[in-house]
Amino acid sequence: MFSSVVTGNLVLLGIAAGRRAGSLAVSGGLALGGYVVGVLLGGVLAGASTEDQPAWPAAVTIALVAEFALLAGLSAGWLLTGGRPAGDARLILLALAAVAMGTQTAAVRRLGQMSSTYLTSTLAGLVTALALRRRPEDWQRSTGVLLAIVVGALLGALAATQFPDWLPVVILSPLAAVIAFSLMIAKPDRALDPR
Repeated sequence: MFSSVVTGNLVLLGIAAGRRAGSLAVSGGLALGGYVVGVLLGGVLAGASTEDQPAWPAAVTIALVAEFALLAGLSAGWLLTGGRPAGDARLILLALAAVAMGTQTAAVRRLGQMSSTYLTSTLAGLVTALALRRRPEDWQRSTGVLLAIVVGALLGALAATQFPDWLPVVILSPLAAVIAFSLMIAKPDRALDPR
């Protein structure tokens, strides 16, 4: 199951229905449901984009703090299961991951039309522009997103399989750095400032 790749989960749900695989359907449905709950949560916390918003609205940081709390819970569960969750524990951790990724998606969308979860479209846009011998729009951001996802997946896979006790550090450190940086550059947000 994927905690944030909705397309993959929809495909797996179709496979589960075709094969009458109940456990696959439960996992896929839980991942999709958790992601939807996370998007709802993140949408409420991050709010809607406005034309006069700062480059990094304070509400985005609030949504990312909520994501951090969810990932901290996931990390605690991971460590409590010795890095080998099974049964209900696996489902709970899947749900936490999916809610966290949905929250992240909603928070990042507040910053503009970018997302770490639209990888297929991002890759297709880069390759199409190259095929047409054009400089891709936002190629730096798109390339950065793709590289960050691949490096993150590599580090996560290595941590999960070779160094399971380090997985919480791998998933929490980048988000903690983003939150810390956003707090350092924060300017008062009119939507959150009671004055």
